[in-house]
Amino acid sequence: MSFANKNLKYLRKLRGWTQEEFAQKLRIKRSLLGAYEEERAEPRIEILEAVADMFKLTLDDLLRRDVSDNKTSYLSRRRAQKLASGRADIPFVPVKAAAGYLAGYSDPEFIDELNTFTLPMLSGGDYRAFEIVGDSMMPTPSGSVIVGEKVQSVEEIKSNNTYVVVSKTDGIVYKRVLKNNRQKNKFTLVSDNPAYQPYNVSAEEILELWQAQMVISKANTQQRWDVNNLANLVSNLQEQVSVLKKRMA
Repeated sequence: MSFANKNLKYLRKLRGWTQEEFAQKLRIKRSLLGAYEEERAEPRIEILEAVADMFKLTLDDLLRRDVSDNKTSYLSRRRAQKLASGRADIPFVPVKAAAGYLAGYSDPEFIDELNTFTLPMLSGGDYRAFEIVGDSMMPTPSGSVIVGEKVQSVEEIKSNNTYVVVSKTDGIVYKRVLKNNRQKNKFTLVSDNPAYQPYNVSAEEILELWQAQMVISKANTQQRWDVNNLANLVSNLQEQVSVLKKRMA
């Protein structure tokens, strides 16, 4: 009996990929992947070899072992590989994995399957990296990677610092966080780009907080504003500051 079909489905879900995303990585049609997962067809050997390389498994693992019933062995081997260098790995959450992250952020198995990297200047903490898109935090360009350190409690928030906020309502956002003097369980999220209005979020909605430590951007992607845009943004910012002062007085 081959476990290949079942293992394909388990490994895909472990990474938080849709069938379409996994099929693209394997360079096959989504319908064919669906047939493999539903056991209507047997995966070709070249597909199994690609999956084995992707997940650092052997063909024997894929064909003869139920990986979902052997989680401890599989995941412990992956952890051992990551720790072999003696450096702290930083899990990376790209935009494409954002939806999967919201479902699996507290699942060690999901986190273990994220790609990782290391930064020699960061050590002794719990770090995670998130890709951001959009211009709400200009001049930080779209596509930047924010490396954040885990904040254990909302009580540790430092007002006006930047954080990656993972919440039930807004998903993963990168914002400045302001404390609310009137309501201790309410926080205001502010964009560096004044064209975007601040908004409030309650402590109950926040799933995770990561205080920004580093911003990694591609070269030659710095945003440029002309004089007229800057004048409009300054005027907008002054209005927002006035409104915020009234709210937080």
